[in-house]
Amino acid sequence: MSGCPVCGSVGVKTLLQGTDRLFGTTGKSFDVVECTGCRLMRLSPAPLPEELSNYYPGNYWFAPESAGDRLAELWRGLVLHDHVRFARRALEHAPAQGTILDVGCGGGLFLKMLGVPRDRVLGLDNSPDAARVAWQRNGVPAVCASLMEAPLAARSCAMITMYHVLEHLYDPAAYVTKARELLAPNGRLIVQVPNAACWQFLLFGENWNGLDIPRHLVDFRETDIKALLVRAGFEVLRTKHFSLRDNPAGFASSVAAGLDPMGRRSRWPNENAAARLLKDGLYFGLVLLGVPFALLEALCGAGSSVMIEARAT
Repeated sequence: MSGCPVCGSVGVKTLLQGTDRLFGTTGKSFDVVECTGCRLMRLSPAPLPEELSNYYPGNYWFAPESAGDRLAELWRGLVLHDHVRFARRALEHAPAQGTILDVGCGGGLFLKMLGVPRDRVLGLDNSPDAARVAWQRNGVPAVCASLMEAPLAARSCAMITMYHVLEHLYDPAAYVTKARELLAPNGRLIVQVPNAACWQFLLFGENWNGLDIPRHLVDFRETDIKALLVRAGFEVLRTKHFSLRDNPAGFASSVAAGLDPMGRRSRWPNENAAARLLKDGLYFGLVLLGVPFALLEALCGAGSSVMIEARAT
């Protein structure tokens, strides 16, 4: 068994078992354990890289933005405003010059909505298809690469964003350290991860969508991610526990993973139009039902995701 990716301890306590509820890529069961050293939760044993790649459907990294899916595109733009507002506020205090780098950029819609000149932004994504969508549909420069291979010089970035990236990594500490190297003094890092200290996890257990077994290799509590940032040389400035894009939708997918639109489009690509419309409607109803709960848990500091702004010291 490999050690904890944060503290290196090999001691663990098994918390639960689960499988791929969302995409159904495997029927295999996986253990989620808690480190006895720092209490970080993780998948153990983690799938090998060649195995892990089988658990990511081809359209996982970005939402297809076809011209015929106008309503879905409008919805994505609406719910992304939370992220955009948070990032714009951070930019007010970031260096005036330097690249704004979005790691795991998907189709580039976030960087497009940010409204920063094109020559100052860059998206990174593991999916060539996602990078192509970013360039062609959203006019956002994007390359297919990991942060460790980013074509950028040290201290060249004014801000780096990582929305739902760190939980997918074998070594999240290395990514945070690399971000620190790329950021200029006083540069801003924004990270967002599912928060395993949320009420939704207490309510749904192994069915909580935030675990996303087996793709999430690490399950952070808010205290875990903050400690990781501080160890890498960041000062935590601000946290946000509510995401209109993620928290109510996570509630809906926890209740009924079979209705999740992305999961369905991957598992049943030939779903007929009537069934798709009905299931999308049912799912949207669950999302609306989840909004009050998601707001309440966030107000109590136990939101199902946590977004953090940190400053490079």
